[in-house]
Amino acid sequence: MFRRASLRYAGFTMHELLITQSILDIAIATANEHNASRINAIYLVIGELAGIVDDSVQFYFDFLSKDTLAEEAQLHFRREPATATCQICTAQTNVTPPLIASCPACGSPRIVISGGRQCHVESIDID
Repeated sequence: MFRRASLRYAGFTMHELLITQSILDIAIATANEHNASRINAIYLVIGELAGIVDDSVQFYFDFLSKDTLAEEAQLHFRREPATATCQICTAQTNVTPPLIASCPACGSPRIVISGGRQCHVESIDID
């Protein structure tokens, strides 16, 4: 049986290391496709429920991007909320961890959480 281990280094998890490596790979591949000489900035969209810590991504990015087209590139983070929708009164509210257990409008426990789990590169600024 495989169990996902949470490895930590200097307070950061390996989860962010793998994500950051993927972000860097995407940025470099895109820059190479466009014959860029440098990556100036990478714009990321991260869902509130994705479990990704911006500071961890920045820490790993600074290390991984050394001697690449992305060295000294700026990371820009945009957080996207998750939404809780009540199945009784249809009220909607943005949620962040810890998640709500009931509808703030009517108190019903019949809520559905959607969105907020994505992580993707939105755009890349290159020279």
